[in-house]
Amino acid sequence: MFGLDADNEAMVRKVVDQVLGRFAEQPEIRQAPRVDELAANVGETITPAGLGPDEALRLYTEYLAPASVASDHPRYLAFVAGAPTTASSVFDLVVSSSAQCGAFWLDGAGMVHAENAAMRWIADLAGLPAGANGCFVTGGTTGNLSALVTARDAARRSRQAAGLDRPKAWAVVCADSTHSSVDSAARVMDVEVIRAELNPEHRLTGISVAAAIDGRPDGTEVFAVVATAGTTNIGIVDDLDSIADACNGGGVWLHVDGAYGAGALVAPSVRDRFNGIERCDSLVVDPHKWLLSPFDCAALVYRDPTPARLAHTQHASYLDATIEDAFYNPSDHAHVLTRRARGVPFWFSLAVHGTDAYRDAIEHTLSVARATRDLVVAAEHLELLIEPDLSVVAFRRRGWGADDYQAWCDQLMANGTAMLTPTTFEGGPAMRVCIINPRTTVDDLAEIFTTLEP
Repeated sequence: MFGLDADNEAMVRKVVDQVLGRFAEQPEIRQAPRVDELAANVGETITPAGLGPDEALRLYTEYLAPASVASDHPRYLAFVAGAPTTASSVFDLVVSSSAQCGAFWLDGAGMVHAENAAMRWIADLAGLPAGANGCFVTGGTTGNLSALVTARDAARRSRQAAGLDRPKAWAVVCADSTHSSVDSAARVMDVEVIRAELNPEHRLTGISVAAAIDGRPDGTEVFAVVATAGTTNIGIVDDLDSIADACNGGGVWLHVDGAYGAGALVAPSVRDRFNGIERCDSLVVDPHKWLLSPFDCAALVYRDPTPARLAHTQHASYLDATIEDAFYNPSDHAHVLTRRARGVPFWFSLAVHGTDAYRDAIEHTLSVARATRDLVVAAEHLELLIEPDLSVVAFRRRGWGADDYQAWCDQLMANGTAMLTPTTFEGGPAMRVCIINPRTTVDDLAEIFTTLEP
């Protein structure tokens, strides 16, 4: 019933045809349907007898897929989307159909080898040493949590080795611009968050980090600092070099959240903005954002994977055969056990296209972002809020309030023109566009901006 009989072979061919059709035609931008409307159109899908492949595929094609917006649309400029290469997307099918788990070397050596090659490329871009490695996880949220768990465990072991008692409280230092997942991780870990001030350029610096560490409450131990290489809202890269100085001075773990922005490490035009990243203890980069990989794929890289293994390796009688120092188990390096080899589609695309193609693609998006910045500056009715570090351009329409921005975004979606979402900047409503898709052009942005004219 579940094997490759004639019926299932026909289903596979129809699904592959659907995939080919999706690559051939760019899906439209559409407003999401009402909950009751979609439910009425689709009807009951989980039934005792099953719908059969034709009906299930029809419902997906006619109702479910059109009810969502593909993040690789050239005018999907909200949030931080993704634009996977065809090679990475189609190889996701291969990885899924392989039925191979990517947790342990014991039964997934080929998958792990491929992931490690892709991880090595990222580590080299960041200037990390030869032994650096980690694990591909679902996203920056899981990566940040896993890195902070590792950092606290390392701090705990260090205190124990020195004969020191457990502190009254553990704390992580970060800024208001740090991604919300760090606050989420702190809640999960039951640790405190100490805010460090941003400088006038909205950048975290070593001076403010040192002040935050020195000003911690009595009995509180700072075990990690989180710096950001490309803030989600406005794309700022923190002053990583000076932050590393502050961390070294205080014996504190430095974690860099580069989920969005660190993909630009491959681009020579902005590489100097990441100076100091080579001094981090851990780093998160999401290939499913700016490195053209399918969801979900985030690289969690450690300067030295040993503390991660100590913190995350799970021990049980049925797992003993997997624990072997000679082999590399991705599941020993994050808060995860069973895992799909989500880094392999990324590896395949790198292997197919070469790293020069990735460099050129990222440089193109940066060029479009710079041209977009120029469009804003040239328009009297628009105000550039901050000079772009990377590929986020933040601006205001003079005279508009929050309702105006929302109405504009709603109209763009209703017209099928673009997908944007409002934001806030320095307490006031604003707009941002995030350009990470190599298929996005300056003409796309120019057409969108014409709808803002008085």
